[in-house]
Amino acid sequence: METNKARNIYTVAVFILLASLDNAVIGIFPPLFSSIARDLRIHVSNLGEISAVNIFVISISSIFWGFLADKGSRKRLIIAGTVIWSAAVYLTARSGNYFQLMLSQLFTGAGLGCISSIGFSVLSDYTPRKWRGTMMSMWSMSQGFGTIAGSTMASIIAPAYSWRKPFEVIAVLGLLFIFLYFFVQEPKKGAAEPELKEILKGGHDYGYTIEMSHISDMLARKSNRLLILQAFFMNITAGTLIWLPTLFIAKIEKQGYGPGIAVVAAGYMYAISQLGGVISAYLGYLGDRFQKRIAGGRAFFTALAISVAVPLYTLMFAIPMKDLFLPSASNPIAILTVLIREVFTNPWIFSMFALSLVASAANSANYPNWLAMLIDVNLPEHRATVYSIGNLVTGIARSLGNLLIGIVLGIMSRFSPEPFNFIQTLTLFQAFVVPAAACYLAVTKTYRRDAESVESTLKERAKMYWSES
Repeated sequence: METNKARNIYTVAVFILLASLDNAVIGIFPPLFSSIARDLRIHVSNLGEISAVNIFVISISSIFWGFLADKGSRKRLIIAGTVIWSAAVYLTARSGNYFQLMLSQLFTGAGLGCISSIGFSVLSDYTPRKWRGTMMSMWSMSQGFGTIAGSTMASIIAPAYSWRKPFEVIAVLGLLFIFLYFFVQEPKKGAAEPELKEILKGGHDYGYTIEMSHISDMLARKSNRLLILQAFFMNITAGTLIWLPTLFIAKIEKQGYGPGIAVVAAGYMYAISQLGGVISAYLGYLGDRFQKRIAGGRAFFTALAISVAVPLYTLMFAIPMKDLFLPSASNPIAILTVLIREVFTNPWIFSMFALSLVASAANSANYPNWLAMLIDVNLPEHRATVYSIGNLVTGIARSLGNLLIGIVLGIMSRFSPEPFNFIQTLTLFQAFVVPAAACYLAVTKTYRRDAESVESTLKERAKMYWSES
């Protein structure tokens, strides 16, 4: 019993750490846009295209991985996917032109698609209903840490070596994870459902798997449609936030600093701007508490949280970096030390930090609570696939956000110089949060019926099993 418990904890820890590594791969890219563009002699806007393609392919491939995960062994699938993305990330480091970079990032996305869909499936089978928001928050927080770690790694390693080195480091770490997978314990499908407890305890399997014909039924469920639509609107805005390092670079260069120093400092500032996400575990816990008190309470709480983030981000974009003092050389440690001091001594930098901290904290309530709702309103054999469909819509939205911001930025640049063109553009894209919050409010009316439908189906299947036995 103790051995099984230890392996369960080990498995959850591995999948949470893997989510961090997944986002580190994505996080190292934006701070290096300027360096890559100069080295490969392409325009920085081309990097936005590559980033959009990468995000889109991650989302497309996650449906493939998710469907397979709902049908068979998730352990073998995660190993195969990790081999693909690790090799592709290494090839990214070896890219010598636009085409090679695009191709390697395309295959990176194809491999990375396995992590979120399979990780979501595994963790949903480990987590009791009353703790789903909390567990998904830990998973989400790990992803936030990964983004920060990737951005920080890029800022520290790239100036000392080249933009290629961070990708090489991530590729090696990916290969190390393959060894860890051999010791994970895959949970039985539906293991966290109380209705199936006695069946699974007796050593039997749940026995239900997804079929292609089930997809239309999943999409017919109103809560699923609303949650997927919410993800679309929310992630148009989220897709534009990877341009924050570019905004910070423009602000720093406006203060008279060169591109070398600006890239390093902007990478740190981007990491700082995401620090509010570390409290996502608490916000997932709050979602669990709201849900316990009232059906649909989680959706209402999340709608309120993401709405609060809009004015805070808008103010953060607009604040200038006046009186910014940075070292004259692009030494990463020296720049980090000075930036930390600036946060406490420079009111402009402090204001940016405070606003970004609260805004990113409020935004971090979205993902874990969205995941928890998706688990509650879907059967165990459908969860990886419906998540992957939602993830596809998320990827389309993030890609669309990346592409649209390039168009809008081009228009704004005709009328406003840097950094004002970035400020105006990023502010406009915050408007998509409004329909996202409206979708959550609509979910408060559909959640109870759809969640109770899932519980009723599981009870009926448990009764059928005992009657057939």
